[in-house]
Amino acid sequence: MSERKTIELPGLGGFVLSGARPILAVILALVVSAGLIWAAGANPIEAYAALLEGSFGSVAALANTGVRAAPLLLAGLAVGLGFKAGMWNIGGEGQMYLGAAAATAVGLIPLPVPAWLHLLLAVMAGFAGGVLWALVPAYLRAYRGVSEVVTTLMLNYVAGYLVSWLLHEPSPLAEKGAFYPMSPPILPSAHLPILVKGTSLHAGLILAVVLGVVLHLVLRYTAFGFRTRTVGGNPEAARYAGVGVAQQIFVVLLVCGGLGGLAGVGEVLGLKLRLFDYFVGGVGYEGLALAILANGNPLGVILGGVFFGSLKAGASKMQIVTGIEASMALVIEALTVLFIIAIGFGERVRLTRREQRKSRAEEGVAHGNELHQ
Repeated sequence: MSERKTIELPGLGGFVLSGARPILAVILALVVSAGLIWAAGANPIEAYAALLEGSFGSVAALANTGVRAAPLLLAGLAVGLGFKAGMWNIGGEGQMYLGAAAATAVGLIPLPVPAWLHLLLAVMAGFAGGVLWALVPAYLRAYRGVSEVVTTLMLNYVAGYLVSWLLHEPSPLAEKGAFYPMSPPILPSAHLPILVKGTSLHAGLILAVVLGVVLHLVLRYTAFGFRTRTVGGNPEAARYAGVGVAQQIFVVLLVCGGLGGLAGVGEVLGLKLRLFDYFVGGVGYEGLALAILANGNPLGVILGGVFFGSLKAGASKMQIVTGIEASMALVIEALTVLFIIAIGFGERVRLTRREQRKSRAEEGVAHGNELHQ
């Protein structure tokens, strides 16, 4: 039976399971944020009550939380899968742009097919757009050893400028005479279904949750998942075991790109219903924070995505009631990630010191035996 892991807290001992680290990080972030809210002259209890009401207090609030969470889930999965293979996919923003652009291009074409097939083709095009944008970083990382952090990050800016260019005339994707760079409206046959009438909650949320569950099962129970986890844990051991490390890295990064592309698909086919210039608004980087919080666990990404989505959905209500800026939601997100990193760092320091003490004790015993002989 494996030893149960705990978190050691000064004066409190090891009473928190390692799986509860994100919960502890969230609690600490909320406590610190309460201090910031109080310092700004507002009542933290009143502020958090308003935030909860704005995110879960009604059907409309719940729908808003779901709408905010949907792209975060997919962006988080796009990063989290890379975590499992020991990689950092920082290209979520660029993959969202290309996925959205590809889905928009298909969604604008009046195809002589049923509506469900038109929607499916648009979604598949978005996935392919994300894969295409991850192709170069995947090849360079897998077969040339170039850091995926650098390549994916740099391509984010290229993608933003590329899509911006596509939305300016005379591009065929540009709306003629528009007051802001945007595409024409996507055809209704390519719209994601609305889940709750009278709200903006669309089927992209279901897609994100289903993909998260499927990805969890794939990582845990399939040969692909085993190879991915092995490469992430120890590439040399994976290579010794016969795993094609370069090929696995290449495929994983392509799938990450596709998931990032789907995050953009949901925004244009389900929420905005057209492609806007610079519409991503940092969601790709929030997906990175979400993956760090969940340690790449797909089910953890789902739960964390709902938490982040609720913060963003309730922040406006909190601002109306207390006057605290809605950006406090981003502060809570950032503090949560900082605390999860700090807890992990503290655990590593504690384990290192314990191993050092154990090693010194064993050396002392060995030295004592030598003297005795």
